[in-house]
Amino acid sequence: MRIAILGAGPAGLYLSFLIKRRDRTADVTVIEQNPADATFGFGVVFSDRALEFLREDDEDTYAAIVPRCESWGDMVLDLRGQRVTIDGIGFSAIGRLRLLQLLQARAASVGVAPVYRRSVRDLSELGDYDLVVGADGVNSLVRRSLAHEFGTSVRLMTNRFAWFGTETRFETLTHTFVETELGAFNAHHYRYAPEASTFIVEVDAASFERAGFGRLRDWEARIICEHVFARALDGQSLISNNSIWRQFPIVHNTRWSHDKYVLLGDALHTAHFSIGSGTRLAMEDAIALDKALAAHRDVPEALSAYEAARRPILEKLVAGANGSAAWYEHFAEHLRLKPVDFAMSYLTRSGRVDLDRLRRLSPNFVERYEREH
Repeated sequence: MRIAILGAGPAGLYLSFLIKRRDRTADVTVIEQNPADATFGFGVVFSDRALEFLREDDEDTYAAIVPRCESWGDMVLDLRGQRVTIDGIGFSAIGRLRLLQLLQARAASVGVAPVYRRSVRDLSELGDYDLVVGADGVNSLVRRSLAHEFGTSVRLMTNRFAWFGTETRFETLTHTFVETELGAFNAHHYRYAPEASTFIVEVDAASFERAGFGRLRDWEARIICEHVFARALDGQSLISNNSIWRQFPIVHNTRWSHDKYVLLGDALHTAHFSIGSGTRLAMEDAIALDKALAAHRDVPEALSAYEAARRPILEKLVAGANGSAAWYEHFAEHLRLKPVDFAMSYLTRSGRVDLDRLRRLSPNFVERYEREH
C-alpha cells in the first residue's frame, strides 16, 4: 500500500512512525509545505497524565518526550490580582519545535524521511497513492477539497487571540484576567522550558475593537498587551512568532473519510486551547488510524473502522472543549464574580466536572470554596 500523509506536524509524523514501525515494507510519504524547523507558537501543553496513552504501546516515544517536559501539580487563576490556586490540576509542557524534533527522530528511526518545502495544490497530484491522510491542520487542503463529501462545517468564535512567548518563568499554568479601560483581557501562560513560556492573549470582540487591534501593526498591539499584563510579565517583553490575531475555528466533519481520503488531528476536529488537548487528541487519532489499518487490508473498511472506534471517544472530549470555548466567549461577564466563585465557574465550564469530583481532585480548593460560602 502506498500512503501519502499531508502534514508533518505531530499527527502526521506520529502516524508515519506507527505505520513504518509495524510494517517496514510500507511505502509512506510525508509531505510538508514548511521547512523542517518551522513552527508557529511556542509551547505545547498537556493536561496531567495526558501522555500516559503512549506508555502501553510506545514506551520509547514516551521516554523520549516526558523528560523534556516542564511539569507542575497545580493551576492558578489570577482575577484582577487575586490569586486562586487549584490543587491537583497538573499539567506538563514542551516546546513545539522540540516536540517536532523528537517526533522527527522517531520517524527517522524507522526510515521515514519527510519531504519538506513541497506544497500540494490539488489532490490530483496524489492520484497514485492508495491512501491519502489529511494531517494538514486547521486549513487542511484535503478537507477543503472534499468539504461536501466530509460534511464539513467551520464556525468561528467571536473572541480574538494571539500567541506570544516570553522569557518570564511561570511556576504553574496560570490564567490571568484583567479589566482595563480598553476592556476585558485574559492570558493563558505557562513555561515550556526552564526560562521560556507561552503567553496567549485573548480578548472579547468589544475589547478587540476598542483597542484597535484590527488596525494596529503587530508590534503596536504587542506593546499594548505588554502594558496590560505588565504585572504578570514581571518586566519581561512579549516575543512574537507569527503572532497575528485569530478567531478560534470550531471544525466539525460529519464523515471522517471519503474513498481513499481520511482526516485526523486539527484537519478533522479542533479543541480549544484552553483545555490543552489538541496535540494529544491528534496523536491519539494517529494511534487509532494505525490500528484500523493493521486490522483491515481494504482501505474503506479500515477507514470506517477507524471512525467507528474513535468517534465516540473523541466526541465526548470535543464537547468538553467546546464547552470551555463557550465559557471564554463570555469571560468578561464572569469577571463580576468573587474569586472563588469565578474559579468554580471556570472549573465546571466544560460540563464534565462537578463538586463531588472536584472534592476528590482538588480538596484544598474545595475546602476554601466551602469555607467562603
